[in-house]
Amino acid sequence: MHHKSILITGGAGFVGAALALRLRQTYPDCRVIAFDNLKRRGSELNLPRLRAAGIEFVHGDVRNKEDFDALPAVGAVIEASAEPSVLAGLTSAPDYLVNTNLSGTVNCLNYARRHDAAFVFLSTSRVYPINQIEKIAIEEAETRFELLDKQVLTGISAHGLAEDFPLEGYRSLYGATKLCSEFLIQEYHHFYGLRTVINRCGVLAGPWQMGKVDQGVVVLWVARHFWQQPLAYVGFGGTGKQVRDVLHVDDLFDLIDYQLNNLAQVNGQTLNVGGGRASSISLRELTALCQRITGHTVPIGAEAENRAADIPIYLTDNARVTALTGWQPRRSPEQIVTDVYQWLRENEAALKPILG
Repeated sequence: MHHKSILITGGAGFVGAALALRLRQTYPDCRVIAFDNLKRRGSELNLPRLRAAGIEFVHGDVRNKEDFDALPAVGAVIEASAEPSVLAGLTSAPDYLVNTNLSGTVNCLNYARRHDAAFVFLSTSRVYPINQIEKIAIEEAETRFELLDKQVLTGISAHGLAEDFPLEGYRSLYGATKLCSEFLIQEYHHFYGLRTVINRCGVLAGPWQMGKVDQGVVVLWVARHFWQQPLAYVGFGGTGKQVRDVLHVDDLFDLIDYQLNNLAQVNGQTLNVGGGRASSISLRELTALCQRITGHTVPIGAEAENRAADIPIYLTDNARVTALTGWQPRRSPEQIVTDVYQWLRENEAALKPILG
């Protein structure tokens, strides 16, 4: 590892904590600092894990530039802080969302610039507009929606969405804040010489994710089966055929580890990062997987009306990142569900008040 010290914003969250712990495990001599405001319920459960691994925790908020003043210089910043809900700002005031996801990124960029630190940004596939995704040609199969090979738009094939997919349109306030942050990062890269890489992540999952309906649905699905609680297929006719590709957080670590060690190779790049077609699953297929792994069957209702900002299918075309780095996901949806199930079993008492 070229970097002797790394700051991870959102470092007590699901992704931030997972990256911090893996970095510390892989590079015991690297100083890892986790910076988090602990707003998301369940993030407090990560503090003993971070402490036991020798990771420094700083209670701070990316919205407050003053909170960065007490931080030491580091060699790299992983910007994993976010208000990650697609419904944020749609069912409540958008202030926290905008101040965290946009103003917070500016504060992180200025901190990285002061210390000439490398900047790895975790963006989202939600930067791609809903109105463009609705033009994608799909077909309905027995258990899922499928992408057709023949498409009228650029940047889309049966493999999924590529980085040249059209960006004009609306995408959710969450997606808009992340896209605006991407634009600012590109400006800092070009005009200030900041070393940057942007990863547009699809659905991430794994142990220690506090899944909810609007963010972390795979963990939510496993948890509801584990505790034998009801679920519902919402939208798109209530069939449960909507599809997402899913990326294990350990696969994300493998890529970021490579990027930190080969920064010149990825400097200035914007990369789609997801599970891809091979690691995609519909809600109906996820239900069958959860039934098999947990041994439980739960009642599942159906609501035909679509949720705001929902889409029938998203698959990541990883061709660019694979060609550039050789990285590709190695962990399947079955392994993700199995890992989450084992985590629930081992931590049932602590997790039931949050996920149960």
